[in-house]
Amino acid sequence: MNQPLLLRDESDAIFSLPERAEADSWDTLLWQSWQCFVQGEQPPTLRHSILKSWQRSQQRAIDPHSFIYTAPPASELTAILEHNAELILVARSIMENLLAYNPDGHINLTDAQGVTLHFCGVDLTPVGSILREEVLGTNCTARCLIEQRLVYVLSGENWKIDLRKRRRQCAAAPVRDASGKLIGVLTLTATPENFNAHTLGTVQAAAEAVGQQLTLRRLLAEQQSILETLNEGVIVYDKQGHIKTLNRYARQIFSGLDPQDTPIDELLKPQGGSLLTMPFCNDREMQFMPDGLAPLSCLISLMPAPDGGRVLSLRENQRIRAITRRVMGVSASYTFEMIRGHAPRLHQAIQKARASSRTDSTVLLSGESGTGKELFAQAIHNASPRQQEAFIALNCGALPRDLVQSELFGYADGAFTGSRRGGSAGKFELADGGTLFLDEIGEMPLEAQTSLLRVLQEGEVLRIGAAQPVKVNVRIIAATHCNLLDAVEKGAFRRDLYYRLNVISLEIPPLRNRREDIPELVNTFIQALCARLKRIPPVVTPDAMAGLQSWEWPGNVRELENVVERMINLCEGLEITRADLPESLQAPLSENGDEDMPPSLQNLERTHILRVIDEQQGNLRQSAQRLGISRTALYNKLNAWKIDYRAFRKSAL
Repeated sequence: MNQPLLLRDESDAIFSLPERAEADSWDTLLWQSWQCFVQGEQPPTLRHSILKSWQRSQQRAIDPHSFIYTAPPASELTAILEHNAELILVARSIMENLLAYNPDGHINLTDAQGVTLHFCGVDLTPVGSILREEVLGTNCTARCLIEQRLVYVLSGENWKIDLRKRRRQCAAAPVRDASGKLIGVLTLTATPENFNAHTLGTVQAAAEAVGQQLTLRRLLAEQQSILETLNEGVIVYDKQGHIKTLNRYARQIFSGLDPQDTPIDELLKPQGGSLLTMPFCNDREMQFMPDGLAPLSCLISLMPAPDGGRVLSLRENQRIRAITRRVMGVSASYTFEMIRGHAPRLHQAIQKARASSRTDSTVLLSGESGTGKELFAQAIHNASPRQQEAFIALNCGALPRDLVQSELFGYADGAFTGSRRGGSAGKFELADGGTLFLDEIGEMPLEAQTSLLRVLQEGEVLRIGAAQPVKVNVRIIAATHCNLLDAVEKGAFRRDLYYRLNVISLEIPPLRNRREDIPELVNTFIQALCARLKRIPPVVTPDAMAGLQSWEWPGNVRELENVVERMINLCEGLEITRADLPESLQAPLSENGDEDMPPSLQNLERTHILRVIDEQQGNLRQSAQRLGISRTALYNKLNAWKIDYRAFRKSAL
């Protein structure tokens, strides 16, 4: 017999398989090699890798004459199949397609430990069969697991005699994940006439296809996971507007809508443009009015998708405003427990304010400047069910008349020259869900009063330049130091707005009407200031305290706090005497007490001027106009009384 072409291992640069006509000859040669091996002689024709595998099988005392498939325990096998469910799912269709070109063959899939996960075709290998070399001896799947590369095994190269008798050739290729780690083996078994060099390439391609499909699925799953965890809605749709993907956030804000076969414009009903034709943009405000859902105001971005469609990302304006409020720190810090004093009139005001906090009705606070109207407003908010939401304060008298409406109600994109691109939310939208405190409501222009009345009646805000209103849920607390009814009679304040605001009226008493609270307030201010200055708190002498209690306090609690701060800074010892008080407060008491003394004309003038300066928050030009005197004359009076007008510019208590 002529010496046949010697088989080479796959690791060689060139290797060949026996021709179909030589299959019987190869079986004979391999049988002879087997006989030599079991007799301890050198096999005449055998690949080096197969010889090494036979030697390992012999050393492990694996019986070549006994053949039975072994499997892990049932519970362990169930866990293995569950762990590899995705691998099985992906490989199943590829294995079936591969079998179409080898109808008499058999294909099986194992995991990285050689446990059969799935099979198809004839000559079946049961699911759970362990094909590792230490269990079954030399076989194609075991070779691939050990060498982790494309291999083939001829029927005569198997260790088990029963596998030799089947006269089947095998090719196996590793299945790898994205990192290149072997996670399984795909093995094809075929008859000699259907097995050739092209078979190896086919198996290799199939195994690589499984790995690529797994990588793609993992990548898609990762992308979907990222989409699902985003705190903004993402909707991907094609050129016709049919939705392809939407994430958890988008499903949440448009809950109840069925996107199937419904174009996005028809589904979401955007106001002011079509999502199919509008220019790509970033952070543009848009309102949606889908059927069956409340109108939704969002900040959107629109970008192109690779397939010609579009990617829409959107965030609810309400959520953006909540984030803005947290960053800005717009919250209330005062509570009813922080209001110092036990005077009957103050106690009545506190009780009435506590009762008002249990409702959402509008509250109108009245009282002189410096009495603590914002303190009461914050306390009402913090005692209400809205305490976790925003508390936003706006001084209507401190804004230029032409900015009041934009500050309160906001404006749309391009509403006026110089407006910010994309528009801006007003205080009502920022306070949505919480409380809006409108201080000095009597100073609000008439045109803004009309818009405010609409908000109170309809519960919606129309931005300047916008076509559609925005629903808001805001509790209003207003405050004034003037008589609003007088303003109504003079035509400076709308009567209907006054009655709409004055649902719960609350008057805060001035400090001169609760003089018994002055000692407690003074000591509270001293403790707070000294803690901040890291100083030992001084003691106020009875004579000095009597001087503080005898003063009219036109600036009320704010003025008292400023005086206490002045005394703390100028006091050199641990005792505050009458000499440490401002000169205007140092006049001695009469024998019958201050309340028996009629106020002098000078004191009345001084009290009136200080009240006006306080109302104008230290603005001397406006104060002089209100008093009907020149600014120079006002300066001279203040210098004569040694009063620093800048003290009135501090923020309200």
